[in-house]
Amino acid sequence: MIDQLFSLKGKNALITGGTHGIGLAIGEALGLAGARIFINGHDPERLENAVNIINQKNIEASGFLFDITDEDSVSTNIEKIEESIGPIDVLVNNAAIHRRVPLIDIPYIEFQEVINTNLNGQFLIAREVARRMVDRKVGKIINMCSMMSEVGRDTVGAYAAAKGGLKMLTKSMATEWAQYNIQVNGIGPGYIKTSATGPIGTPGNPVHDFIIDRTPTGRWGIPEDLQGAAIFLSSQASDYINGQIIYVDGGMLATLGKPSTKK
Repeated sequence: MIDQLFSLKGKNALITGGTHGIGLAIGEALGLAGARIFINGHDPERLENAVNIINQKNIEASGFLFDITDEDSVSTNIEKIEESIGPIDVLVNNAAIHRRVPLIDIPYIEFQEVINTNLNGQFLIAREVARRMVDRKVGKIINMCSMMSEVGRDTVGAYAAAKGGLKMLTKSMATEWAQYNIQVNGIGPGYIKTSATGPIGTPGNPVHDFIIDRTPTGRWGIPEDLQGAAIFLSSQASDYINGQIIYVDGGMLATLGKPSTKK
């Protein structure tokens, strides 16, 4: 009986930006919990590779190549998925980009690009999916927030602005759509080793060393650390949870620093 609370058998899950890193790990997890997986991406080669990786785990997966910031493309592809395969029961809004540039130096076009992908695109695809969930009166939406939804750091101002906005968008979606039995929540990853973190995740880099020293767990996260939260928020077990952000950060946001080990 308890197993059924977390089962996704018979469900369809769409993961945006699901071709690598966090998105791919979440796709694998939801698939292993029983869901059929729809992967969105913008690179044909990466998309094909991701679908193959998931299929090799005996998970049914399909790829959909479209730009989440293009309103017409989003509408066309969501309609295509729903009409040709089946209803989207779970949406994981994971697609994002990063530009590490001080605010005083960042070109406006790059600032706009980050906001457009990390906030506006999340809105476009969630709105399109939610319109159909409202008609069915059931659905789960997970927005991939960040520790930067809560705090700032130098060189990540555009990213923090987008992720802070996404946190409040999550709460507003939950407020408006809860009456239709739709749960909208967020996951806030801490520092996760992926291709996006690049050189800052290398030992000896000042940022890497700062993160190790600042995180109570004493390590970087890996994409698999987010799988449990994703399954939980996609499943029946979270039916009375709405508008919340679960931070998967090794305890970083909970403390001003690790206790000294010196005697």
